[in-house]
Amino acid sequence: MKPQKTKRQRTSRTARIKDMEARFDRVKAALEDVKEAEEKLGEFSEDIVILRAYYESGQLLNDFQADEQGKLPKDLKRGVLSEDGLWNLLDEVDERLII
Repeated sequence: MKPQKTKRQRTSRTARIKDMEARFDRVKAALEDVKEAEEKLGEFSEDIVILRAYYESGQLLNDFQADEQGKLPKDLKRGVLSEDGLWNLLDEVDERLII
């Protein structure tokens, strides 16, 4: 015959299970968020293909050099021209999607 669990042991077990259940729910919800984000990212596949072609064609380098020579407007947003910005973006896309 098994020894009876004390009330403290049952409470400890109950608390542990509640804690694990909360952690389970948080991770499960986060994975659902990731899945939704990856699906949304997939909607931008045309943009990703065009950005990759821009990066690989040499046009990015030409635009970067034009910026370095002061040929672009000062108020022009330049995120795509940052040193590794586009490469890092495309690398992250590659980690998450197969296009």
